[in-house]
Amino acid sequence: MYAVVRVGSRQYPAEVGKTIVVEKLPHEVGEEVELNEVLFVGGDDGAQVGAPLVDGASVKATVVEQFKGKKIIVFKYKPKKRYRRKQGHRQQYTRLRIDDIITG
Repeated sequence: MYAVVRVGSRQYPAEVGKTIVVEKLPHEVGEEVELNEVLFVGGDDGAQVGAPLVDGASVKATVVEQFKGKKIIVFKYKPKKRYRRKQGHRQQYTRLRIDDIITG
């Protein structure tokens, strides 16, 4: 089975047994999460496309890890003015393992 889910403001492809990396969710490691915003479900028996969501469909996932992404350097510079600003940022992410896709 295959599904497309919306987490936050982004869409992610989901397959049973695979992992996806989403922006940080407020859940502990090992906790089960149910994602209800399913936009598309496909499988051997055909496909269901939501308008905008598929009725009764959900995806069950388990939180595998909470982690930070790689560091991004933000550097501002104005020539001939002695203006330099350096700032770093590390985005926080959640890794989810897809356990089950439930169709409605």
